[in-house]
Amino acid sequence: MTGAGRGELEGTVRVSEIPAKAQVSGGSTASSDAVSARDADRTPQDGNGPSGPGLWQSNPPGSIYDYIKVASFSIGPDGLIDQWSRRAARIFGIAPEDAVGKDPIEAFVPADLRERGHRKMAEILDGREWTGIVPFRVPPGASAQGSAEPSAEPEEGLAEVYVMPTATESGEHAAVCIVVDVRTLRRIETDLAASQAIFGQSPFGFLLFDTELKVQRANRTFTSVFGGMVDDHRGRTVHDYLPRHEADRVQGALRRVLESGEAVTDMQLVGPAPDSGERRHWAVNLYRVHSGSGRPIGIAGLATDVTRRHAAAREAAHARRNLALLNDAGARIGNSLDLETTARELLDVVVPGFCDLASVDLYQGLLAGDETALTRHRLADGSAELRRVAAASAVADVPFLDLGGEEPVSVGAVHRFAFNSASADALRTARPQLLPAEPGNLVQSTLAVPMVAHDTVVGLVQFSRTKGSEPFNDRDRSLAVELAARAAVCIDNARLYRREHERALILQRSLLPPDNPEASGLDIACRYLPGNAATEVGGDWFDVIELPGHRTALVVGDVMGRGLRAAVAMGELRTAVRTLALLDLEPAEVLSALDEIARGLGTPGGVQQATRAARSKPSDADLSEVYLATCVYAVYDAVTRRCTFANAGHLPPVLVEPGEGALMLDVPPGMPLGVGGEPFEEVEVELPEGSLLALYTDGLVESRDHPLDEGLSAFRAALDDPSPALEDVCDHVLNTLDTHHGEDDIALLMARIQGLPSEHVGDWTLPREPKSVGRARELARAQLVAWDLEPLVDTTELLVSELVTNALRYGEGDIRLRLLLDRTLVCEVWDAGLVQPRRRRARDTDEGGRGLQLVGLLSAAWGSRRTPRGKTVWFELPLPDGESGLVDPTEALLSLF
Repeated sequence: MTGAGRGELEGTVRVSEIPAKAQVSGGSTASSDAVSARDADRTPQDGNGPSGPGLWQSNPPGSIYDYIKVASFSIGPDGLIDQWSRRAARIFGIAPEDAVGKDPIEAFVPADLRERGHRKMAEILDGREWTGIVPFRVPPGASAQGSAEPSAEPEEGLAEVYVMPTATESGEHAAVCIVVDVRTLRRIETDLAASQAIFGQSPFGFLLFDTELKVQRANRTFTSVFGGMVDDHRGRTVHDYLPRHEADRVQGALRRVLESGEAVTDMQLVGPAPDSGERRHWAVNLYRVHSGSGRPIGIAGLATDVTRRHAAAREAAHARRNLALLNDAGARIGNSLDLETTARELLDVVVPGFCDLASVDLYQGLLAGDETALTRHRLADGSAELRRVAAASAVADVPFLDLGGEEPVSVGAVHRFAFNSASADALRTARPQLLPAEPGNLVQSTLAVPMVAHDTVVGLVQFSRTKGSEPFNDRDRSLAVELAARAAVCIDNARLYRREHERALILQRSLLPPDNPEASGLDIACRYLPGNAATEVGGDWFDVIELPGHRTALVVGDVMGRGLRAAVAMGELRTAVRTLALLDLEPAEVLSALDEIARGLGTPGGVQQATRAARSKPSDADLSEVYLATCVYAVYDAVTRRCTFANAGHLPPVLVEPGEGALMLDVPPGMPLGVGGEPFEEVEVELPEGSLLALYTDGLVESRDHPLDEGLSAFRAALDDPSPALEDVCDHVLNTLDTHHGEDDIALLMARIQGLPSEHVGDWTLPREPKSVGRARELARAQLVAWDLEPLVDTTELLVSELVTNALRYGEGDIRLRLLLDRTLVCEVWDAGLVQPRRRRARDTDEGGRGLQLVGLLSAAWGSRRTPRGKTVWFELPLPDGESGLVDPTEALLSLF
């Protein structure tokens, strides 16, 4: 067969060997209708009979004619069409009634080829056979093959014609024509080439299954993976390529596709590659394949190796998980400044997101506050004592098992790692170690990661994964080191904070008075509660200072701020208060002096430089540290039961009289210490016997959840019915109020008034005359005998004589002698003179100047203080309780010479 294009009519003429409708030279007869009928009368598969002229039918198992559209017609002796099949009508788009009787050359051949066409027709009618390519034209109004609507314009096509001469019954020459639509052939050729290109040259694996789900064909890409030649795979099933569970999945999918015709896309399969244990991933697409008549003939499968894609996706998932873990660690680890809490926060992050079991061990020396232990551990052998501070398990009822130890370690236990263990090696080298798994153990992989902060190993964290989880790899090792490092820094910060907090707390407590201070005429109880670890040490303090004359100074203050700075400032102010109190200044004077001291605390040059800087360059003053504090200072006299208060911006004292409710004393608040520029006022209050006085700081009555007014009301209510035991009153107050908020430290000082009994006071006024010296000795002797203090009589007489003599010689006005008996014996000599006595060392040749030296030698303490009307000189003697021996006056006198 040769091809011809537009404008050609070319073929081959030969003697026919096909039987004709009439008798021919071979003696055979045939009917052209037989061919046409055979072409036109094929029945469909379902046996429903012939269909319309527009359908091509077939019988199973199908044939080439399902794809190649073949038609027939016959030409009579006159050269006209005498039979026209239905398929011819379909190809040319002309009905039989319009075609029969027409000249095919005139009807279908273009005008420029008709002359040559008539010559060919003449040869055919002479008994010649001819095959060739014939261009044809579909008349206007006809519908060619593949067109849904009749065309208004002539259409042109190309047909391959096989002409076989026949003879009629009368012996005349005729012909039967077999026509094939060349367009269909070209399309089949193109489809075959495309199919071969896709199937044979595709980089994806192709498989063609028949209706029995056996491989009919495989391409080279598939065979390059599974081995063998293409023909070697014919007749195999999916069970020959995949593990059973995966093969069963594919078998079911193939069956569903074959039955329903619904394609399966992106079906994920996992299996080992041939001759290799490597797990491979494939994405498979399945769709049903049909014959030209639409009958299912099999299933096509397209497989793509997505192992790298899965590996990349797995890497990306791991990277996202690691990033999420690090973000979670940054948000959750280190929120507190507690070592154990930080360790638990680390385990909350990693279990079960990173591992199934985990534990944290910290050096025992670190937890005990031994700073030198950390330096030793840097060069230690890795077997030093550790304490397990936290452990977590995602496996129910399974504790953390140490692969390097013999027994499980419980939380809180102190233990050691063996010197040759991997855990000890990790501590020794500061590098992570992969611990080997014991046979039959639940744990299959464990990482021992040292916790390193600032080049110092502080502990060890162990991450474990159980069987069924992926073993740790290099990526997991890097993540574990990062997580341990972050936790280590937080733990080291907590360690440093704990150290500073404990030091500040020790400093602060060392500056506070003892737990049970004693005072004349007062029953004292006090409490101090530091803030929690998060709020640091505060600057609250209280003090009980014994003053001459059985008087007592009660002090409560609060330095603004937190930490060591506030504690140090508190210590400086407390020391200054005690110094000023011993000068026996009035409360307002003490606060004024404290204000000056506080203003100079933040300036190296003291208050003068701070004042000059504030006046000349306010901006420079802002650069210096500012220390502000509040303070209430009270002086109680046990003889008169009167108390003088001065306040520097502090909360007012609370007084509870017997049988009355608690009330707040109206003490002018004044400005806080360190502000300067304002004087302080004093208020004197007489305190009834048995009444209760309470001084406190704001942490007791104020917090975020309880405003100040509410706290003060609750404080007064807690004091309305005080218990006889003052310690019980303190506990009741602390248990009733919100004292566990931890926002600020709390100082509470409570005193029950127990005035000095009148029988313990001897008070006399002596005229200003020499005989008053003897009278004073007599009065003192008589009072001591009445108090059963005969061992003190001689010493007291001698010292009273000295003080009264000095008052006569250097003082003014009347002389007042007062003896006070409480825990000690106090003797006071009052006069109206303003000149304070001054002790000096007398030379050997001096006749006088030894009186005050004698007072200093024989008394436990002595001194002088100013009074509103002069001065008072006093001395104090211990009571003869048998424990402290009295100084022999004779020995004291001899020691002066």
